[in-house]
Amino acid sequence: MSHYFATCPKGLEYLLRDELIAIGASDVREALAGAHFSGTLETAYRACLWSRLASRILLPLAEFDAADDDALYRGVQEIDWSQHLAAHATFAVDAGTAMSKLTHSQFIGLRTKDAIVDQFRQRDGNRPGIDTDEPDIRINVRVRRDRATLSLDLAGSPLHRRGWREVQGEAPLKENLAAAMLQRARWPEVYAAGGALLDPMCGSGTLLIEGALMAADVAPGLRREYFGFLGWQQHDIALWRGLLDEAKQRAETGLRGLRSVFFGSDADPRMVQTAKRNAQEAGVAGFFTLDKQDVTHAAPPPGIEYGLVITNPPYGERLGERAEMPKLYRAVGDTLRARFTGWRAAVLAGDVELGRAMQLHADKRYALYNGALETVLLTFDLSKRDEVPREPKPLSAGAQMLKNRLEKNVKHLRKRLAREGVHCWRAYDQDLPEYAAAIDVYGDTSGDDHLHIQEYRAPADVPPDIARLRLREIARVAGEVLGVPRERIAIKTRERGKGGSKYGQLDQRNEFIEVEEDGLKFLVNLTDYLDTGLFLDHRLVRAKVRELADGKCFLNLFAYTATASVHAAAGGALETTSVDLSATYLEWASRNLALNGFSGASHRLMQFDALEFLQRDRGHYGLIFVDPPTFSNSKRAEDFDVQRDHVKLLDACNERLTRDGVIVFSNNFRRFKLDRAELEQRFEIEDWTAPSIPFDFARRADIHGCWLLRRRKADPGINPWDTARIKK
Repeated sequence: MSHYFATCPKGLEYLLRDELIAIGASDVREALAGAHFSGTLETAYRACLWSRLASRILLPLAEFDAADDDALYRGVQEIDWSQHLAAHATFAVDAGTAMSKLTHSQFIGLRTKDAIVDQFRQRDGNRPGIDTDEPDIRINVRVRRDRATLSLDLAGSPLHRRGWREVQGEAPLKENLAAAMLQRARWPEVYAAGGALLDPMCGSGTLLIEGALMAADVAPGLRREYFGFLGWQQHDIALWRGLLDEAKQRAETGLRGLRSVFFGSDADPRMVQTAKRNAQEAGVAGFFTLDKQDVTHAAPPPGIEYGLVITNPPYGERLGERAEMPKLYRAVGDTLRARFTGWRAAVLAGDVELGRAMQLHADKRYALYNGALETVLLTFDLSKRDEVPREPKPLSAGAQMLKNRLEKNVKHLRKRLAREGVHCWRAYDQDLPEYAAAIDVYGDTSGDDHLHIQEYRAPADVPPDIARLRLREIARVAGEVLGVPRERIAIKTRERGKGGSKYGQLDQRNEFIEVEEDGLKFLVNLTDYLDTGLFLDHRLVRAKVRELADGKCFLNLFAYTATASVHAAAGGALETTSVDLSATYLEWASRNLALNGFSGASHRLMQFDALEFLQRDRGHYGLIFVDPPTFSNSKRAEDFDVQRDHVKLLDACNERLTRDGVIVFSNNFRRFKLDRAELEQRFEIEDWTAPSIPFDFARRADIHGCWLLRRRKADPGINPWDTARIKK
């Protein structure tokens, strides 16, 4: 079994993960712009042949420190290149760098090339040649934070190049992005249900061709003549030929049963001809009907009652003028609404505003990258014609007061939110006693706002039916004031339960949205858990962690989804260690770290009770973040009470703290009292509570407490280390 990394465009990571699992890969986990997986050489070959979403399949050969060019050269030379490349063969090097002393990719590529060539020369005087187009092997080197990862590119050239595209339009859609659009739009389900595929702005035919090959079970790499492993010294020719024979058999069977349900049109007759030639090269032209036609004349073909309309209109970036785009998108929306009742639809819009111009209700939104352009894929269920909206009932006097208050809050906060780039914030927090709830806004990276409404328990003298009515009014008013449709509003209610108040039944949707904070991205889930994955009141605490982390080893106890670890890594932490007892939260933490490009041995995730970890660990840390729950009675650990046990916890942290280290301690127990008399014997304590409360939480200045603890200067210290984490 070997470890591999499959790259893909941003936004396709979770689809790629599922695809690799279906191909037969193991230990699959998504990362930023790709997915890690394990498997045999056959697994890697299958990924090259069958992945519709991957861009490249990389086989890591080595990872080593590369703080300067000499270290890079030595690391490359430690690999025995004769195991991968013949002396008379050719190779090419792709290089990249980020946050490293080696700042020029071209120089890194040249230095890597020199190390390989010199090794062959030193051995017998011969040297391999350079071929940047179709080398026998292609080498990928990435230097990040002065650490190099050297890999063999088994794809050789991007896998979106399927081998059938002879000509293309001015702004072609990459084939793997087209495949992702089709999967997100549920094309396999539509086809299985007897549906058709229609693209009213088909361009060079990419979506239709990918849809046909997908329906016919044709391997996307079957027509490629070049892969990066074909000239590799360890290439298994018999294994590869067997996989090709299997793929050819499946393609023959699939094409025999393929239905002629693929329809495309374009206003430009040249693009219609281009689509026809590409379909012929792909072997699916006989299943297509292609015509010259404007999008406003698109309609279901005769005898076709159901299907998927999918298209990629221009964005006004490279084609057309931006000012004309809303008119085009409105025409698309009008056409879908008027003629395609009962169908599904998917449109890759240039941005959220263009998507809104269609004036259709999207059931899903996905952020996808078309090259360097961030776009949004909107999917629609056109099963019902849009009805004339009913006149809403007038608001009650209380609801009108709530609306006035919320409008005032939003007006007061908006300018500062925009100025400081805050996308996730609290809009309302029980400002009116009759409407006892907190309203949080989560702006996702596609530009849509989502609301998270948490109900506080109503007083005992408020009848349950009145409490339910007020909660409905909160949801309605919040949606109206903040411009958020009901499907993007999550409501959590509290009910009486054994041991006190608790949230009612939670969903299991497993739907995550991607949000941004200080240039970092995080996954939040508004429906399935008690909390969303991002504590909004700790926004400034995380910023403080980021400020303090540079050059330090960072420990995050009770790590939850490791948002603080991501901030620490972004702030220049040498390494991060995130500790939590929950496997669910650690998996979520892994996704957050990977989403921001932080993975590997430098970012550990440890499933432990915090106190047990501190007792077992022998490392030392320059920055420790401790944000414990108020109470914990997990079956897997001793009971924990933050008021009772915080001195014991902080003393245990002190054992693992470097001499000049800092503990950032916070908690949300509003009656919490720090035991200063005891702790000041060992720590210098700075109460950082007031500076840590964000402006949108000003009404709840007691929502959490925060303290910075440093060793007293008089304390000679338990260990002699200053900043680095030393392991025995």
